[in-house]
Amino acid sequence: MSDDTQFEPKSFIRSLTHRPGVYCMLDAKHKVIYVGKARDLKKRVSSYFQRAQQAPKTEAMMALANRVEVTVTNTEAEALLLEYNLIKQHKPKFNIILRDDKSYPYIYASTDHKFPRLRFHRGPRKGKGRYFGPYPSTSAVRQTLNELQKLFLIRPCKDSFFRNRTRPCLQYQIKRCTAPCVGLISEEQYAKDIHAAIQFLDGRNQSVVDTFVARMDDASKTRQYELAARYRDQIAKLKEVEARQLVSRSADKDLDIIGFASNGAIHCVTILFIRHGAIIGSRDHFPKLPGETDKQKLLNGFVSQYYLGRDAPREIILDAEIEDAAVLRATLSERCGHKVQIKHRVRGDRLRWLEMAKTNAENGLNLKVASNATIRRQFKALGEALELDEPPARLECFDVSHTSGEATVASCVVFNTAGPMKSDYRRFNLTPASAGDDYDAMAEVLRRRYARIKKGEVPMPDVLFVDGGKGQLAEAMTVLDELELSWLKVVAVAKGRARKPGSERLFVPDRKVPIQLAADSPALLLIQQIRDEAHRFAITGHRQRRAKARKTSALEQIPGLGPKKRRELLRQFGGLQGVISAGIDDLVKVRGISRTLAETIYNDLHIDQAL
Repeated sequence: MSDDTQFEPKSFIRSLTHRPGVYCMLDAKHKVIYVGKARDLKKRVSSYFQRAQQAPKTEAMMALANRVEVTVTNTEAEALLLEYNLIKQHKPKFNIILRDDKSYPYIYASTDHKFPRLRFHRGPRKGKGRYFGPYPSTSAVRQTLNELQKLFLIRPCKDSFFRNRTRPCLQYQIKRCTAPCVGLISEEQYAKDIHAAIQFLDGRNQSVVDTFVARMDDASKTRQYELAARYRDQIAKLKEVEARQLVSRSADKDLDIIGFASNGAIHCVTILFIRHGAIIGSRDHFPKLPGETDKQKLLNGFVSQYYLGRDAPREIILDAEIEDAAVLRATLSERCGHKVQIKHRVRGDRLRWLEMAKTNAENGLNLKVASNATIRRQFKALGEALELDEPPARLECFDVSHTSGEATVASCVVFNTAGPMKSDYRRFNLTPASAGDDYDAMAEVLRRRYARIKKGEVPMPDVLFVDGGKGQLAEAMTVLDELELSWLKVVAVAKGRARKPGSERLFVPDRKVPIQLAADSPALLLIQQIRDEAHRFAITGHRQRRAKARKTSALEQIPGLGPKKRRELLRQFGGLQGVISAGIDDLVKVRGISRTLAETIYNDLHIDQAL
């Protein structure tokens, strides 16, 4: 599951399921730092948030963990394989990464041989033949091979041993092989046996089971009870082997499985990603279609918007039929360069995958409902802490980021009772006049933003937050006074002396003593989230702007100044700052620079500096 709303451990754990699955710990940058599996997700994940003393590694991990995401599976063994896939994909820092790239075991059928054998295989799958798996453990493969050998009498010996036999070996004597090495079974009959074994490993095994059921009935009718009991045990073993892990049934399947859950007000669409036959994870989406509750229409709108903007896999399995399936199928096939199928009636593995996706959608919906309840509680607590007449519905927070005045960027992030409103986020590239001065920068961004708000172009927030202390608060109030918006509730969020979360001080107008909330206050948790989000959004924009500026030179924008002349200028004056400091007469002395070009260079560089 994935969600952008505030993560609160208590409500998250209350909403977790007791089913098996995989959980991922993510840091503040949404990077996976740990992947684990659980027989009981609720019990396992909750153990990380208990106050009991934990191992140093766990303490270090939880100090970085910012949120937890979960994927529900059908069995613990499926969780084991999904955990393996996710660790291989993300390489989390707190997981043990197998440097030798040791893989899960498979069963290999050498189908290119006249008399194929089934054997254990681990490593690259490059040989000719069929591979079945992966299995969760070596013992599972060996047990399966042992049972298949008893059931289908397939030879277990190596080719070198097989080629040099002149009489049947012990395996034939104990009725675990039909001795193809010495011609005691025809190639055609042996082919039927190996075909039945492969059919079973492929999952098309009902006919195989029916055959053994018939044999058991025949043995029972002829009073061969020991033989009937053996067939009964073989059928049980067949069923046990059939329950082999769903997570990686074959290596040639690329599918997206889409599950759906809704409570009428909130809709959750979960995509289960299957690549090369392995589940690599899931992601929850919460589409918003005002007033729409019809499942087919919701799925139709989601699939259209989601896949027309990205590459689609060869198969998309849906929870229900959609109206535009035929048009989407043709359009996606043309855009992606391969045939795309959209199905809703499936069976076998696909049906089980679909059930898993639906389970995860229901789990994601429950977590979203709990998260929304948490946010509403936080907004209510914020209204009480700021002594508002009623809980706020829209919040804005501003932050400024720069490096010694270079590439100054301000951010504005917006939250409502559903969480971050990312479509309303804005960045502001500030002018050099306010670059490097945090107070002037804050005044500029607020003046630009709230001039538009006053005109009615942007909705008015209930509370305005600025990152900083008394100085930033004073600048904000000055700007709002100018715009005749001084009635707006303004809060400056200052870090405490230790600069640690929980020690923030809140400065508000007409109050000499700052407000200091309890570290576990729901209102403070909300303020921390919106403050941190504004900081993240600002610093990301600053870094992008700085990187772009450093990749280009102001000289490249000057007409008539080619690469050779630019290089000579920089060499003569020791860099761009030297060129900027030079006068027209100095520039003319450089080879290839005429007075006209020197004047152009001087004027362009100094006009740029004045802006």
